[in-house]
Parts: sequence; C-alpha cells; structure tokens
Amino acid sequence: MKKTAQLTLLESTIRSLGYTIRYEKGNFLGGDCRVREDNVVVVNKFLPLEGKIFTLAQVIAKINPPGLEHETAKIIDSLVNSSLFSKDRRG
Repeated sequence: MKKTAQLTLLESTIRSLGYTIRYEKGNFLGGDCRVREDNVVVVNKFLPLEGKIFTLAQVIAKINPPGLEHETAKIIDSLVNSSLFSKDRRG
C-alpha cells in the first residue's frame, strides 16, 4: 500500500473514532489531546509523510479501538508495535 493511501486510511480511522485532525507548525511531533469537550489529534505539518503516518498510528494504538479494519491494524502493527517507541514504553 502506498504511503499516501496509508495516511488517508489512518486519517479516516481517526475521524471515525470521533477525533479531529489538525496539521500545525511548531517544534513538536504530535499526538492526541482533549480541548474542552473535543478530542483532537495534532500533527506537525512539517514532518515527512512517514512521520505523519507514524504519529497517527501511535494515536490509534493508544486508543486501541475494537474492530479495526485489517489494513489499519496491519499498518499499526508494523509501525508502532514493532518500533523502538513501544519497546521504550514497556520499561
């Protein structure tokens, strides 16, 4: 699957979970947050495509919703679950 298709799939998954996605500039990687009553995912718009995909995959993995589409689960498993990020968080 192409990287742009992966990004589109992850964006639609995030939106279907009730989150708004904002691409902003700044000195940060991104992640999820709650602003008032809204769930928001903020992504650094200057990240390369792979960084944007990884950020969205991290958020979905953190939310861990039941019944993810096979392709979405495959992306998350290959990026987040096998990354150094997940190994660092285990301890």
